[in-house]
Amino acid sequence: MKKHNFYAGPSILPDQALEATAEALKDFDGTGVSLASISHRSKQFDAVIKEAQDLIKELLGVPEGYHVLFLGGGASTQFAMVPFNLMNKKAAYLNTGAWSKKAVKEAKLFGEVVEFKNEDFNAIPKGWEKEVPSDVDYVHITTNNTIYGTEIFEDFDFDVPVIADMSSDIMSRPVDVSKYGIIYGGAQKNLAPSGVTFVIIREDILGKVEREIPTMLNYKTHIEKESLFNTPPVIPIFTLMQTLRWVKENGGVEAMQKRADEKAGMLYDEIDRNKLFKGTVAKEDRSKMNICFVMNEEYQELEKAFMEYATERNMVGIKGHRSVGGFRASNYNALPKESIEALVKAMQDFEKENA
Repeated sequence: MKKHNFYAGPSILPDQALEATAEALKDFDGTGVSLASISHRSKQFDAVIKEAQDLIKELLGVPEGYHVLFLGGGASTQFAMVPFNLMNKKAAYLNTGAWSKKAVKEAKLFGEVVEFKNEDFNAIPKGWEKEVPSDVDYVHITTNNTIYGTEIFEDFDFDVPVIADMSSDIMSRPVDVSKYGIIYGGAQKNLAPSGVTFVIIREDILGKVEREIPTMLNYKTHIEKESLFNTPPVIPIFTLMQTLRWVKENGGVEAMQKRADEKAGMLYDEIDRNKLFKGTVAKEDRSKMNICFVMNEEYQELEKAFMEYATERNMVGIKGHRSVGGFRASNYNALPKESIEALVKAMQDFEKENA
């Protein structure tokens, strides 16, 4: 029986994209050559990477003056590339959890970091944007926290570039790209298998630092070579293109937002109703992508039992991150509503048997 896949990443992808990738691994585009063996400079793969770029621009309404790049190294490499390319002296970072913390650490190698955070990461700091110094080179945010389960739903206005790590909520809702200097993320949540990183970058923010930038870490290198300076991750880019086709065919990011709202609403309603469980995040900041919850204090001894209960019902990936414990149900675009319904039913049945 097919599993209900709640893994946080690598995570569930559309069956359509996986099946197309499986076929292409056997014979890519009728070439008689596997996708894994095709040249990244072949006309067949050139068509793939261009379609993937065009679909991102179309689905997110990317304005003129921006480039879409497909790079290696994950979001973790972007933590260093951003300050390398943009920071002269100072930057502001909204720290909303583990991944933001890693980005802050890298940025401190290049200059002063003005940091805003809640110590327990159970809510987005309020009013922080009014305290950002006027002399920062850029502002960095992480829009969704996969570990703690918070999400930012606002596109902020600043007089300096806004840089956003959107690894785990890209394509789940409309975004005003014009308000960002860079949007980046590892694609292994809503877009592709691990191995490719997307970067949407406004070209006019570059060239304003005096330091020498290593070739591979210079955004201009990848803009000029159209993501082909070195061999790109061919297979993940192909799957990403197929996933974007699926998003478009199913109504675009507006439809993805409606799906996310419905599914997340169902699960959060059950968390709030059920005697055994409670949410861990302020309600106004609850992530639609990564729904985190724990056992209520008087039922904590049942955590392991519920994990086994869910596993017996063909659920995988609901264990919370090792740093926080509890449970986490990742609700990415490709997760069917039936999986949320199955989890809700398991919670209700477990309550009847144990409350």
